[in-house]
Amino acid sequence: MSERRVAGDHVYATMRIILVCATGILQFGLCLHPLLTQEYRHRWLAVAAFIALACVTAVCCGWVLRRKPLPVALVVAGTAVVLAVSFCASAALAPDQRFQASDWSFGLVGWHLLLLLLDRVRTLITVLTAHLVTSMGLFLSAGVPDRATSGAAGAAAFGAVNVQLAVVVITRVLHWQTHEAMAVAEEKDRLVTRVLAAQQWERGQRSLFADQLGSTLSLLAGLADGELDPRDSDTQRRCALAATQLRRLFAENDDMPDPLVHEVTACVDAAERRGVEVSFAISGAAVPVPSQVRHELTGPVVTALSAARIRARVSMLRTDEEVRIAVVADADACAGLVIESTGRVGVEYRVYGEYLRLEARWRKQQS
Repeated sequence: MSERRVAGDHVYATMRIILVCATGILQFGLCLHPLLTQEYRHRWLAVAAFIALACVTAVCCGWVLRRKPLPVALVVAGTAVVLAVSFCASAALAPDQRFQASDWSFGLVGWHLLLLLLDRVRTLITVLTAHLVTSMGLFLSAGVPDRATSGAAGAAAFGAVNVQLAVVVITRVLHWQTHEAMAVAEEKDRLVTRVLAAQQWERGQRSLFADQLGSTLSLLAGLADGELDPRDSDTQRRCALAATQLRRLFAENDDMPDPLVHEVTACVDAAERRGVEVSFAISGAAVPVPSQVRHELTGPVVTALSAARIRARVSMLRTDEEVRIAVVADADACAGLVIESTGRVGVEYRVYGEYLRLEARWRKQQS
């Protein structure tokens, strides 16, 4: 959303630069000559109005040329000055001079209002309407004009207002198109990111399956060739370990609201299928855990449960700062276990006679 806002601000900044140039050209290229050559009822008032409008343009240039939005205080003060100048310039004219060559301020005021209120369309339309109504009211206050005068005044007002409204419409269209283009670009970036993430995940899953299936296939080949004795406790432990690892690997691909509990439950189910009585206790609300960290957390659990003979107890503690998974199992083959800590998950285990106690712990600030 911030990029879209920046793009929209860029459109307004560019249009304001164009408006500053157009306003300066109109004021000094077209309006200065009538000011110097035409007769006015109060010339000093017309000159003061001309200078005030030039000052508004000059002050706005300080922000416009640096492509920065106009401050609210400047917009409010500038709008008030422009409206006051419009009234003063009209008051400097004789009644029969309004909407004639001497009335240079009518169209010029609208361009100054565009410069100030370009990004505030509702306020701009309201102020332009008030300016037009006031000018028409002063024009009609001198009496009912004839048909030719009314036609000339209507044509002048219609031409000036139409051009200024066209600028508003063009700016809004450019803003909308830029907004839509940014939305399409952001959606394209999101899709590309999702595709890259999916491809990376697929490569990771293929690697995991290849590693896991490679060790399982070698175990199956040993059993099929008679190199391994199914009655041997070490072979049974290796089979149990392979079955639990495969069960966890399948669980990692499931889309579940609490993936960590789902993966640990898969490990527990694999142990229970072997006849091990397992109790599983969970404490704390679910917390987001990265998939790689989940794999490292459940790895020691897989190893400990695959070595359990009759019973085991698994407990999970989750807080805002850390996640702990502890396993107590009657593992008679614990002397052959290899359990190591990783860079993100710390593992501690002790052997007490026939029992193994293991704890895997992950702290969020270490991830």
